[in-house]
Amino acid sequence: MDFSQITQQVTVDLDRALKEIQVDQIEDFITRIKTTKRVFVYGLGRERLVLQAFAMRLMHLGFDVHVVGDVTTPRIGKDDLFVTSSGTGYLSTVAALMPIAKEAGANIALVTAAADSPLLEHVDTCVLISVKTMRDDPSAQSSIQPLGALFEQTMYLMLDSIVLRLKQSMNITDESMTEFHTNLE
Repeated sequence: MDFSQITQQVTVDLDRALKEIQVDQIEDFITRIKTTKRVFVYGLGRERLVLQAFAMRLMHLGFDVHVVGDVTTPRIGKDDLFVTSSGTGYLSTVAALMPIAKEAGANIALVTAAADSPLLEHVDTCVLISVKTMRDDPSAQSSIQPLGALFEQTMYLMLDSIVLRLKQSMNITDESMTEFHTNLE
């Protein structure tokens, strides 16, 4: 395959994956973001990068948001939202942090590709992205992309679309978002 064929196939895969996400799951997630006191995001690897990008945009919308693991992350508490992801459905650090967040009174949102994830017992809301991940049989892959790439890309586009829905529903302009943009550049 040449570059053009590869990008065309990636685009087809992303379109299919995004269309399969349940709108009611997205709307519940959006409602929880809008009604929370603070948002805390946690992920590993490429999923962490996607969640950091999401945290940045939430900050641009005026939300009080923190990336778990940063030295300035405060204590999570009542009425906060802990947003995490695990494409494969289980990460030991996510499993360890969920009960801490729950005991502190926070709500938990999970983005995953695993409908059978043991992490689901701890969550208040979940967005399921129905794609193959590195946990699945490689011969059963429905995408040309390796490992969890399709999950990560779909999560990125989904979260950016959620930002657009929040921006729209909260009547936030691009100009007002720039007021929250860093000036230390």
